[in-house]
Amino acid sequence: MPPMMYAPFGRTGHVSSRLIFGAAALGAMSQARADMTLAASIAAGINHIDTAASYGDSELRLADFLADHRQDVFLATKTGDRQGSDARASLERSLSRMGVDHVDMIQLHNLVEEDEWQVACGADGAVEALVAARDEGLCRFIGVTGHGTRIAGMHLRSLERFDFDAVLLPYNHSMMQLDDYRTDVASLRARCQANNVAVQTIKSIARGRWPSATVAGDGQSAPRFSWYEPLTDAAAIERAVRFVLAEPDLFLNTTSDARLLPLLFDAVERFADDNAAPAEEALVADIEQFDITPLFNGRDLEVI
Repeated sequence: MPPMMYAPFGRTGHVSSRLIFGAAALGAMSQARADMTLAASIAAGINHIDTAASYGDSELRLADFLADHRQDVFLATKTGDRQGSDARASLERSLSRMGVDHVDMIQLHNLVEEDEWQVACGADGAVEALVAARDEGLCRFIGVTGHGTRIAGMHLRSLERFDFDAVLLPYNHSMMQLDDYRTDVASLRARCQANNVAVQTIKSIARGRWPSATVAGDGQSAPRFSWYEPLTDAAAIERAVRFVLAEPDLFLNTTSDARLLPLLFDAVERFADDNAAPAEEALVADIEQFDITPLFNGRDLEVI
């Protein structure tokens, strides 16, 4: 098995691979392709899977794998529902789709808008319902996720309202050049470290938003396997991975473009050998060479 890095996933008691399999990649795959992708991920040492009710057929594609490997992985899913009864129904559907009797963690998906936050965290809201589900054994832990430049600050608010076990947010070199976001992320990480809350990161290898048209060599529209354009250069991907993993409190969720998984596995293997952070000069050079831009900027680029 190639070298894989592991760390306690917050207070959960699970020692997770620091590379978490982002199962959004399975959403539009055939079952055969999904089976091969999951097998490759396990062979690389991954023992933590993150999916969501809204990731197409991802939960269905996981069912066969989980029938044989449920005890081998920490299994997390998400619900986008804010009302308690809807969130409970979403969780039950996810369990049925995956063929399991519980998940290790259920997460509130992209909880960033004020009105949705008030409903989810209020009476008869999703948080209350998921706590009841946890008490019944349908899940073991509860997390919260999100996108955009406001999410680190909103996660801080969420942690003040409820003792979530994990958070998830964008983290990459270009996003961390935004002063307000960098400040909010630092405050969030400090809070999470103080309370042993796991911090998951997404969009680590994002290059930017897709241009209006991307054409393949045959003149046809090139296929897109993620809503943003990822880096594809192996060296740049390795530097992006190192930027995240050099921070020992962070976990890195893989991209939904499964074609890039081998490059991610190789990057983690090399980082495990030396634990060296990338040079700032190299990261700055990547911005220029690959035209890397933040996926979110707090203004026109906030909504997916």
